[in-house]
Amino acid sequence: MKKTRREFLAKLGATVGAITIGKNIMLQFDAHAEETDATQIHVLGGKGGDRVQVDFRYAPKDWQSTYCFPDDPHKSLVGRLGDMRYGHEGIEKDEKFFPHVITIGLKGREPLKYIDQKLESPWIPIITTSLDGGDVIVTLTTFASKNEDEGRVDNLLVEIKSKEGGKIQCSPEILLKSADKFHLLSDDDYSIVQVDDVAKKVFFIVDRPAVVSESEGEKRYDLSTSDVEGEKPLRFFIRFPQDGQEFEKLEDGLEEPEELLAGTRLFWQNLKPTEGKVAWGLIDPYESFFAASVRNILQAREVKNEKKVFQVGPTVYRGLWVVDGLFITEAARYLGYDREAQQGLEAIWEKQGEGGIFKAGAGEAHWKDTAVAVYALIRHAELTQNWDYFNQMYPDAFNGLMALKDLRDRAYQDGTANGNYRLLPKGYGDSGIGGIREEFTNTIWALVALKALDSVIYRIPMQKRPLIREFYGELRQSFYEAMRQEKRQHPNGFSFLPMLMKSDPKWNEADLKKQPRFQAAQIYLSHAIFPGLLFVKDDPIVTGHVELMKAVVKEDIPAETGWLSDNAVWAYNAPIAAQVFLWLGMPDIARKFFIGFLNHASPLYAWREEQSLQSAEVFNYIGDMPHNWASAECIRYLRHMMVLEDDRNLQLFRGIGIPELKAEKAMSLTYTPTRWGRVTVTLEPVDINTWKTHFKREDFDESTMPKIDYVMMPRKLAGKYYFDKIVGAKGFKEGERSFVRSNETEWECTWKSFS
Repeated sequence: MKKTRREFLAKLGATVGAITIGKNIMLQFDAHAEETDATQIHVLGGKGGDRVQVDFRYAPKDWQSTYCFPDDPHKSLVGRLGDMRYGHEGIEKDEKFFPHVITIGLKGREPLKYIDQKLESPWIPIITTSLDGGDVIVTLTTFASKNEDEGRVDNLLVEIKSKEGGKIQCSPEILLKSADKFHLLSDDDYSIVQVDDVAKKVFFIVDRPAVVSESEGEKRYDLSTSDVEGEKPLRFFIRFPQDGQEFEKLEDGLEEPEELLAGTRLFWQNLKPTEGKVAWGLIDPYESFFAASVRNILQAREVKNEKKVFQVGPTVYRGLWVVDGLFITEAARYLGYDREAQQGLEAIWEKQGEGGIFKAGAGEAHWKDTAVAVYALIRHAELTQNWDYFNQMYPDAFNGLMALKDLRDRAYQDGTANGNYRLLPKGYGDSGIGGIREEFTNTIWALVALKALDSVIYRIPMQKRPLIREFYGELRQSFYEAMRQEKRQHPNGFSFLPMLMKSDPKWNEADLKKQPRFQAAQIYLSHAIFPGLLFVKDDPIVTGHVELMKAVVKEDIPAETGWLSDNAVWAYNAPIAAQVFLWLGMPDIARKFFIGFLNHASPLYAWREEQSLQSAEVFNYIGDMPHNWASAECIRYLRHMMVLEDDRNLQLFRGIGIPELKAEKAMSLTYTPTRWGRVTVTLEPVDINTWKTHFKREDFDESTMPKIDYVMMPRKLAGKYYFDKIVGAKGFKEGERSFVRSNETEWECTWKSFS
């Protein structure tokens, strides 16, 4: 069976200590990582009850954060203890291994202990780490600079301050864990550490004299002993040139840390998280997570072949995968990054092979990549109301789906369960299903793409539609027949469909921990429900999936849904499931999952892909960080909380409840793209009993877009405020919903509480 990198890492487990392996240093887990890291608390809501707390209670016990610039080729990282992590070798390498790790210590003392770490703001990646050194506090300020005269530099400002104000003598040291060799040049004013190679490239400089010693792959650069007394801290400044600059270029900056900081701060203050007419207005903590998620995505983005390409992460996922790419580029559209999103879409389509099948990072047998690319092609055309690229690529999209049909036909008599059911052949399920196995995920995504394409070419006539419709009908019928045989009864009394078929030998493992989890890879069924809209809301497949997600909750989110299958969570699976609950009209569960997802972020608003539960005996993690599919899902949930596209109706405020309204602040989306044009919507308080909504829909093309019936809203907002008056349109109420006909494109309404 195909062995995946993630499977290997899951078995590898957590390793304590710094171990030299070749040129890489394995990151150690801090001995004090079990301490609570609730350093920043945001309360969602205002006065009174019904408040939701985001306190990072489930943050990973080891994290890292980016502090580089947008589109920066230097993906600089800082760890939880302020350690600077350099030289990760990229895709297919272990996320726990960095060739060079730099930390700060005090000679002759115990390692510094974590107090807290924070951003200057969620949007400004100036990172401050506070560490306990016994009778002193050590503060590390990490930031990037890019002055025209200097080029790109990483900077670390270190300040040591006495806790009680009395005189303390201390000897700072810079610790470099690396298997490489370095050369030290030092005088009375500064020290230069060079890579010991032919080029003698500067690795870092510090504004103090240093003496070096080495033991077991760790270099210790001891700085002069100094007194720390009163309010004045002991300070030193370390600079890491990223463009191969000589010392002379950086020398002046050694004396100007505050000016460099101010320049970095000004850069981010002048940069908007959205482009064009698009704007967002949210309440905290949603606003903070939104800003940080956008920043995470921009920092991971990179210019390749003169195009800005969105990337999943800064280390092992420094690339664009097809499934991840669909949702990251959709989030980019929601932010107004239309040109870059188009370039990302084109980067996905460059992965199509001559036979029509896409082959990306997950391998050729990840058949769903072909279907996801077709769906992405359609989704971006809908959001832009521009079908030129779709028309250009339609022959390739058709060929891709027909290639999947050929695979289905060839598998008919191969003796596998997939072949017997007339589904796509055995494939790589991913997301907890490793190897080439008998599974449903690839077939499900093929159905999503076929349904979407059939709908498009019904209203925009294209060649060979009967072949698409025939394949869709056959595959859908086969899927339902297979589902009837493969569904299972849960101990809680409901039936559901696992993504791995009953014939898989892993179900027979004697050790229950080695058996597959029912919830593994259910993320793809979530996709099929929403945004794929493959099933009606009361379909048994939907109800079974919903009950399964509710049955496996740990730490406020569905657990054991991915590769780490024992006492672990795949954090961003939660907002994906939460959007299913939004679509189904279950906002309370959606909010619970989303807030649980936020609480799994680090205090610097970034997510690891998967991590152990807080209660696990040994902490483990896999995947990149920041992981930008997670960032994208944060953005997508917040957008769909306000504006969600159903099959024929535009749904407003699906995720708005009392906790959101308690903040008593306006929320808005301006010029957000939908399949029915650009939408602007606001929700703002008028007085203690009244909220007002303004709605506008513009820039749409009725000749190409799907039919829209109504703009729909809750009849009773947050269960308290009743749909009252509407100006500029006619509205009506029926059941739990209020309706405005789609031909009414601009209006205002009010919501009243009569309690």
